[in-house]
Amino acid sequence: MSATPVAGNGRITVPDIIGRKSHPGSSSSSKQFSGGQNHITCLTAYDFPTARLLDDAGVDIVLVGDSLGMVVLGYENTVPVTLDEMLHHTRAVRRGIRRALVVADMSYGSYHTGAKDAIANALRLVKEGGAEAVKLEGGERRLEVISRLVEAEIPVMGHVGLTPQSVNAFGGFRVQGRTPEAADHLLRDARAVEAAGAFSIVLESVPRELAATITRELHIPTIGIGAGPDCDGQVLVFHDLVGLTAGPTPRFARRYAELGEEVKRAVREYCDDVHSGGFPSDAESFHLPAELRAREKPLR
Repeated sequence: MSATPVAGNGRITVPDIIGRKSHPGSSSSSKQFSGGQNHITCLTAYDFPTARLLDDAGVDIVLVGDSLGMVVLGYENTVPVTLDEMLHHTRAVRRGIRRALVVADMSYGSYHTGAKDAIANALRLVKEGGAEAVKLEGGERRLEVISRLVEAEIPVMGHVGLTPQSVNAFGGFRVQGRTPEAADHLLRDARAVEAAGAFSIVLESVPRELAATITRELHIPTIGIGAGPDCDGQVLVFHDLVGLTAGPTPRFARRYAELGEEVKRAVREYCDDVHSGGFPSDAESFHLPAELRAREKPLR
């Protein structure tokens, strides 16, 4: 079940998401939820039809992730994704959304050169792309940037743990926070994101126990991806969820459908029908009016 929006227009807002924070032992912890279900649902979308389907299905947050570089544009990782590409896909998603909160990733390089550039680029995602919030990666080192964005009235979703834009620095995609020192650093990062004013934070590829500790400590919602079930919400890449990803999916990505196989089956059947003359049929063809068909030479 999804949250009941408190906005008069029926849309889910940033305050709605903040209100979804679980506080164990609090009698008010489920007051904003339908059916007593308090966990936030989030999925990625990169185009209009997918966004419309996710919105109709009741997803709370639709994230226009820079993961589009890998699953849509065919890049090796998210580093090559540009701000213009993010704007293009955010606009398409925005047109398909009537209810969910739309969050757009800030691409690699769009906020790394300082707060001034970050504000200008985030404003483009909001004004031109139609995003209602932006997401950026990093903890303590992003404190000033996040703070300045929030001062500019741009809602920010943080992202710590495995930050895909740091793949070159990490040397690959690896679980983060597995040593005491790394866990302490990750906790400091999460605290910094909250202190800077972010309204929520993504925890990616971190041990379940560490994610649970961060979730208990923070006053903003945590949204996990490969961080276990104790976060306030979950996010997955849509293509992983429905079986459209080429190659193996991450351990944490549960496949709920195999649309890739179904698409290939349908295309093979189409090709067979075209080759055999079975498509198109007479019923799938147009005809001249009867009076023209009756003529010996219907067309001159």
